[in-house]
Amino acid sequence: MTEPNTFDAIVIGAGAAGLFCAAQAGQQGLKVLLLDHNERIAEKIRISGGGRANFTNRDLDVRAPQRHFIGDNPHFCRSALSRYTPQHFIELVEKHGIAYHEKHKGQLFCDGPSQQIIDMLLAECAAGSVAHWQPCKAGELRFGDGEGYVLQTSRGEVRAPKLVVATGGLSIPQIGASDFGYRTAAQFGLRVVAPRPALVPLTFGGDSWAPYADLAGLALPVQIETGAKKDRMSFLEDLLFTHRGLSGPAVLQISSYWKPGAPLTLDFAPGIEVGDALHAAKARSKKRIANELAQWVPARLADAWAGQDATLARPINEAADKALAQLAERISRWQITPSGTEGYKKAEVTAGGVDTRELSSQTMESKQPGLYFIGEVVDVTGWLGGYNFQWAWASAAACAQALAGAQSAL
Repeated sequence: MTEPNTFDAIVIGAGAAGLFCAAQAGQQGLKVLLLDHNERIAEKIRISGGGRANFTNRDLDVRAPQRHFIGDNPHFCRSALSRYTPQHFIELVEKHGIAYHEKHKGQLFCDGPSQQIIDMLLAECAAGSVAHWQPCKAGELRFGDGEGYVLQTSRGEVRAPKLVVATGGLSIPQIGASDFGYRTAAQFGLRVVAPRPALVPLTFGGDSWAPYADLAGLALPVQIETGAKKDRMSFLEDLLFTHRGLSGPAVLQISSYWKPGAPLTLDFAPGIEVGDALHAAKARSKKRIANELAQWVPARLADAWAGQDATLARPINEAADKALAQLAERISRWQITPSGTEGYKKAEVTAGGVDTRELSSQTMESKQPGLYFIGEVVDVTGWLGGYNFQWAWASAAACAQALAGAQSAL
C-alpha cells in the first residue's frame, strides 16, 4: 500500500502542458499529483488569443512539423507532433462541446472565452483522479536510488519515481513565470540552451526612430525578413507601429529568428512594383508625392516617408526620377536594425530551454532517469498562431504515454 504522500508521478506546473500530461497519465491509471505555485490556473491559456485561446493550428504538417518550430534541433519535435496531431486536440475540444473557428492561416480560436479550454483540461484531470495542489510551492528536490524523487513543497513532502517538469519559460513574469525548470535541469547536470525572449516586439533606440514614433497604432501588411542565405527567414504578416518600435504578427514571427545587430528588411507594399507605379503616376498626375503614395500604403506612413526629404514635398510630376527611385527602394526594401526587444515582459514565449540532446524525442525523459521535461521549458519554440500550444499538447501526450508504459512494466 502506498503512503498518502507517495504518487506514481508528480507534475510540476499547471499550464497547458502540465494540465494535459497529468490528465492523460491519470486517465491511464497512474496516481498523479499536479502542483503549481500560482494562485490562478493556466494564465497563459486564459490570456492567449485575445482571451479566445488560439489552441492549435490545423495547418501544421505532421509529416514535417519542424518547419514551424525553431531550436538547436528542430527535428526533435517531429516524433511527438506526428503522434499527437492538431486533429486529436480538435476532437477533444469537440467532445467537450466547445465551439471554435478558424481565424487566419489555420489558427483555431474558441468562439467563447479561453476559460473553456482551462475548464476542459481541469475536467480531464478530474476524470483521471489527479490530485491538484494549487497554490503550492515546490522547494528542495532530491533523487535517491530506492526512493525516487523526493520533493519538499509548501504542503509537505511528496515522493514519486517519476517527475515531470512543465514549468514553462521566463516570458510574462507578471503571471508567474519561473526558472524552476532550468534550475532543475542544472541540478541534475543537464544542459540548457540559453533562454531568450521570442515572439516579442522589437525596439529601436535613438533619433532613428523619431520620425516613426508618431505612427504608433498604425497597422499594415508587410513582407519582413532577416538573415542571409540559408539563414534567411521571411514572413508576410501584419505590422504594428508602437511608440518604441515595431510589433504585430510580422514582427513577433521574425523576432524568433532575429539576431542582435542584424538588420530587418521590410517591404511596405508587397506585390507592388512601387518604382514603376510612381513613375507611371509622374506621367499623369500633379498630386503631391505623399498623396500618390497613399494609394499603396497608409496615408500617415506616406506622409512620414515624404516628410523626411524636402525634395519629396512637391507634386509628383516635378520630382526627379532619382528621388522617386530612392523612395521606391525605401518602401520596398527598408532596412533598419533593432536596438533590442521588449524583453520577457512582452514576449509570448521563451526560446531556448532544456537542451533536446538531453531528452528522448519519443518519451521526453531526460538522461536523468525518471525526470521528464515538456512544453515551453524545452528548447522547442513554435511560430505564432497556436503552434506552441500544439507542442504543449503533443509533448505532454508523449510523456504521459511513456509514464503509463513505465508503470505497466513494473
